[in-house]
Amino acid sequence: GAKPLAVTNCLNFGSPEDPGVMWQFAESVRGLADGCLEMGLPVTGGNVSFYNQTGAVAILPTPVIGVLGVIDDVRTRTPMSFDRSGLDLYLLGETENDLAGSEWAYMHNQRGGIAPTADLQREMRLIDLLVAGRTKKIFSAAHDLSQGGLAATLTEMVLRYNTGATVQLDNVGLALLSETPGRVVVAIDPAQTAALTTEAASQKIALKKIGTTGGDSLVINDAKISLVELRKAHTETFPKLFG
Repeated sequence: GAKPLAVTNCLNFGSPEDPGVMWQFAESVRGLADGCLEMGLPVTGGNVSFYNQTGAVAILPTPVIGVLGVIDDVRTRTPMSFDRSGLDLYLLGETENDLAGSEWAYMHNQRGGIAPTADLQREMRLIDLLVAGRTKKIFSAAHDLSQGGLAATLTEMVLRYNTGATVQLDNVGLALLSETPGRVVVAIDPAQTAALTTEAASQKIALKKIGTTGGDSLVINDAKISLVELRKAHTETFPKLFG
């Protein structure tokens, strides 16, 4: 629900003496510049890190972008998760077949494919919708979808305040793992349904109800996992890796 004002960056690549790496770097900078120009955001600073590699094997190109956003009154900020039952969950934005470059692709050692396309005009309308939802107190919670897609977002939301959710999805695998940009899950009181529908329509943002909050489990279609089990899986990565 913040209004973006400026951008900073951290651009991490292998050796610029490698023509392939230099192409990755140049295209990343060009993409960053194009996006900032279209959204009217200045780049106020940043840094570049080259020669990130072991021998001749470079890291994957890793541009990291930070955006400064301002909220006129921090007391009106929208929390990232819900802490009570009886709220409705909605997905803002459209989900496409965007698995290239995703967490799913990384886990399955899949490289290549067509990268997701960012519709920056729609992104700006989504930002306006999120600001309106915050200022008009429509949202009880809001969480972006990024790395890990909807699966990661739902996990983080239910674990934050130990409040479960029941979700119903079509094409469940793609719905959970696609990383199409420009999407947000919001939780609202059912009394705010008309207000949310009106705001989403005015910004031409797709809106779909996907579930409700409550319980001690995350239920997705016919699959159910307790929050205890989910938290264990979510927090035990390092212990399993390092013994």
